[in-house]
Amino acid sequence: MEKKYIGIWMDHASANLMEMIGSEMKIKTINSKFTHEEKKETLHKGEKAMHHKEQHEESAYYKEIAAVIESYDEVLIFGPTEAKTELVNVLKTDHHFDNKKIESMQADRMTENQQHAFVKKYFFAH
Repeated sequence: MEKKYIGIWMDHASANLMEMIGSEMKIKTINSKFTHEEKKETLHKGEKAMHHKEQHEESAYYKEIAAVIESYDEVLIFGPTEAKTELVNVLKTDHHFDNKKIESMQADRMTENQQHAFVKKYFFAH
């Protein structure tokens, strides 16, 4: 059976999922529901309410990404913020991901083309 690969460039706002199928790339974007506008709106209700809402929305965002990752053998998660580390920590607590190769790498903000090149180089250079 052929291995399935996916690269994910992410920050706290969105995740670009790049599935490698042979030399072709299939792309999907998942956006966090906790937008900057929502953050400002919830902040008026108080810091504690905003923090609770942010945690809830962030958890849903990571679960949505995890549901996609579940069907892949090798996963590369990269991006400029701590969101990738937070997602990896969520995955480590779920036994569905025990036999998957998951790597997290620091990366700057990138254009879509740079993200695609990064993923192709990672999966096809090793």
